[in-house]
Amino acid sequence: MTKRFLAGVVLFGVLLAVGSLQAHHSLAGVYDLNKVERATGVVQKFAFTNPHGALHIAIKNAQGEAKVWQLTTGSANALVNAGLSATGPNRIKFGDELTVTFNPAVSGATIGFLRSMVTPDKKEIEFVPN
Repeated sequence: MTKRFLAGVVLFGVLLAVGSLQAHHSLAGVYDLNKVERATGVVQKFAFTNPHGALHIAIKNAQGEAKVWQLTTGSANALVNAGLSATGPNRIKFGDELTVTFNPAVSGATIGFLRSMVTPDKKEIEFVPN
C-alpha cells in the first residue's frame, strides 16, 4: 500500500511538472525575432493582464487600410516596472496614438511581440523579454 501511494505521489509530481513546462512557450516559435517593424497606430484596447498583456492597435498598411494588430507584452508587473499603469495618468487608453516597434508573427498573422512604444507624451518605453 505504501509503495503504491508513493508511486502515485511521484507520478502526480512528474505530470504536474510536465504540464507546467508545456505551458511555457518560446517567443521564437511564434514571432520572427530577426525582424523588427515600426508603425504608428491608434489604441483599440490595452489588456493589463498576467501572464502576458496585449495591446490591440489599429495600424494602417501602405494602401491606407487599418488592421488591428494584437501585440503581446510582458506581464502586468513588467508593464508597471516600465512606468505604465492600468489606471491613472500613466495608462494607455482607447484612442491614444502610439508608435510601436515589434517582432511580427512568423506566420504573417497580424500579431507581434511588443519591443518598445512611444507614448502620447513622447515618452519612449522599451521592453526586454524575459
